[in-house]
Amino acid sequence: MPNINKLKGKIVEKGRNVEDLAKAIGVNKSTLYRKFRNDGENISIKEAIQIINELNLSIEEANAIFFNHFVAYNAKKIKMRN
Repeated sequence: MPNINKLKGKIVEKGRNVEDLAKAIGVNKSTLYRKFRNDGENISIKEAIQIINELNLSIEEANAIFFNHFVAYNAKKIKMRN
């Protein structure tokens, strides 16, 4: 699941708001708010890529927001194997 708090922080940091971002990626603002309230579970890969591009996020920022739980999980699996 995406880190919605980090994502919201980046939206503000970039001088944007959720309504503006929703319009830019082609979704209704209510839909994007609903996805945020649902811990981002329903954010598609396509939408994530659009958000990354629209906010001009670095690879590190994108990973921290959208893929951090995968990285942490895989790091834990690797440690367990050793």
